[in-house]
Amino acid sequence: MSSSLIRSARFRLLKTPAVAIRHYAAPGIADQQGDPKREIIRRVLYPSNLRNKATPTGTWRPDVGYALQRAIPSVQAHETIERAWLLHKRHIRKAREAETARKFECMKKAMDVLHEVDPILYMEANKKDDPRARLPQEVEAMKTMKVSHKRAVEARIRGLFPRELRIPTDTPSRTGWKYEWKSIERPI
Repeated sequence: MSSSLIRSARFRLLKTPAVAIRHYAAPGIADQQGDPKREIIRRVLYPSNLRNKATPTGTWRPDVGYALQRAIPSVQAHETIERAWLLHKRHIRKAREAETARKFECMKKAMDVLHEVDPILYMEANKKDDPRARLPQEVEAMKTMKVSHKRAVEARIRGLFPRELRIPTDTPSRTGWKYEWKSIERPI
């Protein structure tokens, strides 16, 4: 081997910097068999930025200028469409406001009838209650609870649906029903 080849090989070896290779852990079995909704949502929110096709979420559309010019050829047509859309939204808003006012009037009539029929129930229905206030029995019971149970009791707002319950769905859970689940006992 000639000395010039050896020198050029040495020079190349000395010139290349040492590269630190980082190896990451493979995804766990739980991640691979987990809920597919996470992957679907990720794909919808962050589609691949391929430049060879248009994406349905609109991240890249090469034909958007041409499509707009073809659909709305003039500024006047665009402004007319905008005004019609705003008028449509105003009609929907007015219909919702009218429906809300009608429901409020019905509720007001029902409360007036309740006041005439049973003033005690009327007072109970209109009682203002601090949702953060705790009864003395609850405070005593919380002293003996675990920290996790105590946090759950503190986070719960009286009169609202319990946060720790699952939302009812049309399909059963992949993991099945939790038969051992029990509500936190709260003295009243």
